[in-house]
Amino acid sequence: MRRNNRYLGLSVVVMLLLLLSPCLYAQDVIPALSRPLEPLRIPGETKEMHRGMRLIAVPDSLPPTFAHSLDNVIEDESRSLSPFFQKLNDMTGPVRIVHIGDSHVRGHLYPLITRRCLENDFGAEAVYPDTISYRTGGLARETGGPGIVYHMLGINGATSVTFSDDEKVKKIASLHPDLIIVSFGTNEAHSRRYLAQAHNQQIDRLLGMLKAACPEAVFLLTTPPGAYVGRRRARTINPRTVTAARIIKEYAQEHKMAVWDLYNIVGGKTDACRNWTKHRMLRADGIHFTPDGYRLQGNLLHQALIKAYNEYVATGLE
Repeated sequence: MRRNNRYLGLSVVVMLLLLLSPCLYAQDVIPALSRPLEPLRIPGETKEMHRGMRLIAVPDSLPPTFAHSLDNVIEDESRSLSPFFQKLNDMTGPVRIVHIGDSHVRGHLYPLITRRCLENDFGAEAVYPDTISYRTGGLARETGGPGIVYHMLGINGATSVTFSDDEKVKKIASLHPDLIIVSFGTNEAHSRRYLAQAHNQQIDRLLGMLKAACPEAVFLLTTPPGAYVGRRRARTINPRTVTAARIIKEYAQEHKMAVWDLYNIVGGKTDACRNWTKHRMLRADGIHFTPDGYRLQGNLLHQALIKAYNEYVATGLE
């Protein structure tokens, strides 16, 4: 009897490890984590809530050695993401996400990590298991079944102006998104002629076009991860990123949209770039990231989404 109990206990542990481990079918293997993972603790959490209300255990992906980091959460005071989370909870059909952005999205690894993790949480049966790399497209092929459909539409050098184009907006609308993730700011801030007011207007134009074309979609805006400017020997932290991140965040708050403030989560003005550099996650150009850097960003976005989803489920929002 004791031997059977011991085998049963080991089987449960193995199953939990398989469920909680992030997965990636293309490109590189997710790197080893720097510390053991622990489930996210929610006040009042019970086993009954996990069984009946689909709370999802999620690891803390932010390295503890990142200086001046903030809690990795999505800010959404108006609870604008509730319709999306309701569809995730019901899962009666495909739940579609369209992630648009610049070269960070175009590289596919960062959003692909988020996609694979969400598929692991909610099901991958909605799409065919195509191999995705930098050389392939980022659109998922739907099977028609229930589960996560995560499309990636990135363009190197893109700003919000790049996507403020009728054809691009029509393409996004044709994918019937439930959630549109909007990730710009790095290239806007890279221009020495950057103007905060113009940036705000550019965001407003793009979001206005997307809302008109996709009236059923909800939106998640993200801030840039941080970057350097200048030649290699005289490189400095881009001083305009802090303003670009602020404009994106303020726009989201003013228009009652959700925002994931990656820039300040990973250290902000004083330490975002230093943290990336210290952990060898930035490439030599000071703008793009190593595979480890993009994997971390993908895991952080997944964690933030699941924390917000768990809050929705745990509080019984309608």
